[in-house]
Amino acid sequence: MKKVFFSLLAITLLQSSSPKKEQTPNIILIFMDDMGYGDLSCYGAVNYRTPNIDKLASEGIRFTNFLAAQAVCSASRAALLTGCYPNRIGISGALMPYSKNGINSNETTIAEMLKQKGYATGIFGKWHLGHHKEFLPLQHGFDEYVGLPYSNDMWPVYYDGKPATPNQNASTYPVLPLIQNNDKKEEIKTLDDQAKLTTLYTEKAVDFIRKNKKNPFFLYLPHSMPHVPIAVSDKFKGKSKQGLYADLMMEIDWSVGEIMKTLKENGLDKNTLVIFTSDNGPWLNFGNHAGSSGGFREGKGTSFEGGQRVPCIIRWKGTTPEGVVCNKLASTIDILPTIAQISGTELPKNKIDGVDILPLIKGDLSESPRKTFYYYYRKNSLEAVRMGNWKLVFEHKGRSYMNQLPGNDGFAGKAPEDILTPMALYDLRRDPSEQYDVQKLYPEIIAELQKIAEEAREDLGDDLTNRKGKNVRASGLID
Repeated sequence: MKKVFFSLLAITLLQSSSPKKEQTPNIILIFMDDMGYGDLSCYGAVNYRTPNIDKLASEGIRFTNFLAAQAVCSASRAALLTGCYPNRIGISGALMPYSKNGINSNETTIAEMLKQKGYATGIFGKWHLGHHKEFLPLQHGFDEYVGLPYSNDMWPVYYDGKPATPNQNASTYPVLPLIQNNDKKEEIKTLDDQAKLTTLYTEKAVDFIRKNKKNPFFLYLPHSMPHVPIAVSDKFKGKSKQGLYADLMMEIDWSVGEIMKTLKENGLDKNTLVIFTSDNGPWLNFGNHAGSSGGFREGKGTSFEGGQRVPCIIRWKGTTPEGVVCNKLASTIDILPTIAQISGTELPKNKIDGVDILPLIKGDLSESPRKTFYYYYRKNSLEAVRMGNWKLVFEHKGRSYMNQLPGNDGFAGKAPEDILTPMALYDLRRDPSEQYDVQKLYPEIIAELQKIAEEAREDLGDDLTNRKGKNVRASGLID
């Protein structure tokens, strides 16, 4: 009997002393729409606070040099989910309700990648990678979907919230559908309907977490706002000192708080990686219904820092050090390969452009995983390249908000698309607002950046120099 007892004791001791298998973390990716660098209080916002998001930053890492892949809706989302520059996979601009293309089934999304490890996958919010059935989320790795198929301003409603008249461009749009899985659930017809979206997405996300608390899960929460038209629920209307936009940011902060509270209530707080970022900078010509670029030049739809530098907060309790600020260069295209490394999944077979930034997430700020970045815009125009803190902007015509009077209360001001930008070299360490051209001082830096640009043109092409890339792939296309 004693021998049996001691044998059982030995087995118990061996089991308790052997290393426990590390559990694959849950992943939550919160993706804002047109939220600028200066729209969170931990990034300098004034007259309102975002305490839940600030807490996320205090418990994790706040990036200050984080770039969206491109400063426009569909392109940015395609890049986030595939780890590729969007022009590599044939996605450009913002897909329209009459577009016939979307994400190609040959591309691997984060959701499809995580299916290798048995993750439950859900998306609640804006998709914008094609509205035809073959392009919708359930055909690209997601188990559940509730949200809008494209931007919330693609509807037959004018800026004043009233139905568009035949002489207004908005009248050409179909009614905005709210999709559940592959089918239209209902129609979004008024600003009051839009005011329900942030709460709806949040409630669906919370339900998804509770339902999958015993499984590894990937929750993608791409909010439809603060892309215009902005609308806020009654529980936050008039709560800020800065008007409707700030009210909305307070509601977004509430949403993050609900997510984090649900994780704690279900014992998931320590094993969930949370990423919070934005698809591009603010749509500045909408004035008080637009966000802040935080002092960077220009905004959405441009390759200046105000268009592509966005907030990014990553929090993974027990792995990310608390309250760290990371000034290293990183991008949304780096999220997929980083998640692959964390989850032990295989990278896509097709070439990607992202790099693994897990060392930065773990707090090793001596590392610099990303050395360069390509600023593409429009269909395939290489408008700038970056190496560390050096940025070379090439001559191009494009959008500018400078010297234009913005709109107000939901109406758009002018933002001409044909302003000529001359070639210039900027030292972003000293001049983050891109005001002082230093080409004449650093010809050797220009030579290095030109080599990087040439590599980009050979690989991905460049409409500005009439180059076709060797390694670009087509988007999906319906017959």
